[in-house]
Amino acid sequence: MDERRAPGRLAVVGGPMFAGKTTELLRRVERARIAGREVLVVAHVLDTRHGSGLVASHAGARTPSRTVERAAQIPDLVGPSTVLVAVDEAQFFGLELVGVVQALADDGVDVVVAGLTVTFDARPFEPLPTLMALAEDVTRLTAVCTRCGRDAAYHVRRGDDGTGDALSSTASHVGGPESYEARCRRHRVV
Repeated sequence: MDERRAPGRLAVVGGPMFAGKTTELLRRVERARIAGREVLVVAHVLDTRHGSGLVASHAGARTPSRTVERAAQIPDLVGPSTVLVAVDEAQFFGLELVGVVQALADDGVDVVVAGLTVTFDARPFEPLPTLMALAEDVTRLTAVCTRCGRDAAYHVRRGDDGTGDALSSTASHVGGPESYEARCRRHRVV
């Protein structure tokens, strides 16, 4: 029986930087592979922190991926036996990703998407809010505040002085702990 005859499901894993979003995405990919399901892992061309063609977590988990510039390119990578599409760093794809993953799920493909829910200046980061509203399964993760150890739903861009207090106007910067810090509500702006 073709598993893709029934509609698929959309799952979203969201949170700030350092919350374990990619780790959770890769856990779900590994479970699907253990079950013998064909999986397509997709990354955006902007995310070259671990090299092109590789999705990797801060914790060291990694898997090969296909790299695309636009969400509209994802369906062309889906094979007839693909039953799970995993998309990392969803925020880089913008709102175009919403229609793409909805169409894949409608066509019987399970989709799991991971990405940032907020920008470094604490604003909703599309397409995650929209995807979370449409998903059958939403996992909202938090990181650990670098100032006090509480749950951190935010992250801030580190200043040139390394204090983590400088905020700027663009949300497109790619980076890791050298550029960003996780923060709780109390410490998101100091």
